[in-house]
Amino acid sequence: MKVDELAQKVWDYHHLHHSVEKADCIIVLGSYDSRPALRGIELLQEGYAPYILFSGGNGRCTHQWNDTEADRFAKLAIQSGINEEHILIENKSTNTGENLIFSLELLKDKKIEPRKLILVHKPYMERRTFATFKQIFPDQHLQVFVTSPKIEYEKYSNQETSKEDLINMMVGDLQRIKIYPAKGLQIEQEIPDDIWDANNQLIKLGYTKHMIP
Repeated sequence: MKVDELAQKVWDYHHLHHSVEKADCIIVLGSYDSRPALRGIELLQEGYAPYILFSGGNGRCTHQWNDTEADRFAKLAIQSGINEEHILIENKSTNTGENLIFSLELLKDKKIEPRKLILVHKPYMERRTFATFKQIFPDQHLQVFVTSPKIEYEKYSNQETSKEDLINMMVGDLQRIKIYPAKGLQIEQEIPDDIWDANNQLIKLGYTKHMIP
């Protein structure tokens, strides 16, 4: 199989295809990529929740920024016409687990007791986001929907994310889905043999930059 065919299989697996429902808050997890923030803003404008919470300090890809991920994307929301009273900011977290823990703590501080949440991340982070959330918050009464920008694999690369970088990150994230449950960081998720085989073929082709040693 060609590289793009292998990558497409891994890309498709990372998607959960949740049908988003109206919720108590939209949480946009931190990233260098503004497109998840735009997806969250779109959902707020369509009336899916009364609040949008931007979560993210400065991580591995954004340590050189002059502002935090959350603050930058909150400004983007204001520029998009969102009233500040609908925006919440959590700007201390540096990874997915902290994104979720600190965001739920902020909602608690604001006296918001959610029963439904919409989580927004990059397309290849849907499964990891869901698995991390369920590990930290196993409460069956807290329903969560995970979504991402509606962009196809072949169109996702841009000036911020080259195709090489995209494939490296997808491969590394699938590795994390495989090994993180044993570390207590995520719930276990089945990885079909053909998906794992595609990932291993990409590894053999040198897409290892985002992998854990």
